[in-house]
Amino acid sequence: MSTPAERAAARRPREQWTGQAGFILAAIGSAVGLGNIWRFPGVAYENGGGAFLIPYIVALITAGIPILFLDYAIGHRFRGSAPLSLRRLGGKGLESLGWFQVAIAFVISLYYTAVIAWALSYFIFSFDLRWGDDPAGFFQGEYLQVSDPGVSLQFVPGVLIPLAIVWIATLLVLGAGVAKGLERANVIFLPILVLAFLVLVIRALFLDGATEGLNALFTPDFAALGNPNVWIAAYGQIFFSLSIAFGIMITYASYRRRRSNLTAPGLVVAFANSSFEILAGIGVFATLGFFAFQQGIAVGELEGLTGVGLSFVTFPAIVSQMPGGPLFGALFFGSLTLAGFTSLLSVLQVVSAGVQEKFGLTRVKATLGIGGAAAVLSILLFSTTTGLIALDVVDNWSNNIGIVASAVLTTVLVIWVLRKGPELQHHLNTVSTFQLGRTWVVLVGGLVPVLLGYMLVSRIVALAVEGYEDYPVGYLGVFGWGTIGLIVAAAVLLPFVRWRSHREPFTAWPPFDRSAVTATRNGGRR
Repeated sequence: MSTPAERAAARRPREQWTGQAGFILAAIGSAVGLGNIWRFPGVAYENGGGAFLIPYIVALITAGIPILFLDYAIGHRFRGSAPLSLRRLGGKGLESLGWFQVAIAFVISLYYTAVIAWALSYFIFSFDLRWGDDPAGFFQGEYLQVSDPGVSLQFVPGVLIPLAIVWIATLLVLGAGVAKGLERANVIFLPILVLAFLVLVIRALFLDGATEGLNALFTPDFAALGNPNVWIAAYGQIFFSLSIAFGIMITYASYRRRRSNLTAPGLVVAFANSSFEILAGIGVFATLGFFAFQQGIAVGELEGLTGVGLSFVTFPAIVSQMPGGPLFGALFFGSLTLAGFTSLLSVLQVVSAGVQEKFGLTRVKATLGIGGAAAVLSILLFSTTTGLIALDVVDNWSNNIGIVASAVLTTVLVIWVLRKGPELQHHLNTVSTFQLGRTWVVLVGGLVPVLLGYMLVSRIVALAVEGYEDYPVGYLGVFGWGTIGLIVAAAVLLPFVRWRSHREPFTAWPPFDRSAVTATRNGGRR
């Protein structure tokens, strides 16, 4: 017999976006994150420059958009968080996959907030160029106070304070709800992000050496197209930049009204994300061209063209040498902070939604409970002197193994095992203006799992045989493989916890008759 709290949870109407524009802005805000700014330019440069745009666009069309549509279809048709939607789709076994995705999102939120906290600190540091003449030494030494791999309880105040601020802001937005919190934050912050980055790019284009930087990025090396690793890199970039396959877009789509266009907005989100990546590449490499010009070397001779090194070492060094450096630095790190924050909100909403629905909690209780626990863990792990190393390892395993495994499992189980492709295709076509053919099912069930399966196996073998960054094997076992172990444990155990809400029979809409759809494809012949 259900409790009054459980009955109240079951009666609560599902939150919704105010409209299509709000959903699109929130989805773009989720997709446009740190990786767009610090990952894409370096990946493109290292994999054929301008020629890389060919496999990149192919990957977007054949993998990124199809999986995005798959997430939309699951969330919108089955009206729940990742665990609830997947349970309604395929039972308790598929619910495990939903909790696998929730656990990945939880882990990512722990360290993603730390990077946002760094960016927020550097936004302040930009005004007086506090890193001085040695940005690398300042970042790892004076700011992060990095020590050897291990477990440390020596907190770094310069990280702990902004990290606490980021968590407080995040919990306030999540506690306000989907429309008043998530949507409103993206409506405000996303235009500011785009405007700030446009100003940064325009300023960068007028720097000495900017042309050389753009030439380095966009000069095509068509010979690279014959290298399979370049194509794998393109699929990897698209996959990691669109916020797909770990619960975000399932959750976001579930907040759309039942009669909502899905595919056309999905195209807007996908191409808007890729457009921002290209814009970021222009801004970053125009700036790197200036840096190389100042030093009298080629752009290719610069170090730190991607990731943490690009943002917190190379860019501060550039800012110190350029006219109007403090303003340029503030624009860059302000953009980094906003891009990270809008993505973080979507990551934590995956966790909050799953917990709300499983345990029958109110939005505020779920936010305070799960968000509070995440904040404490985040501070304990990533605001200490070993935080940078722990972040590097956890990020590598959760992204390259966790998210890729989630995508492979989703496509194989949903399309191959449960054979739900036709139903999900029918759902998308019924509510959307842009219609999908059977090619979509072939891409999601064939090309995507094969390519991502190859990426997953290759990465697991490499990490198991070669290790990572010369870190101790024991340390990688705890923070790397241990992270995957915890994610798997959550996926295995949580489906056995009783649902305290959403236990009523669920009927998906619109109705789907597989035999009728088959007959239609065969021209009415049964």
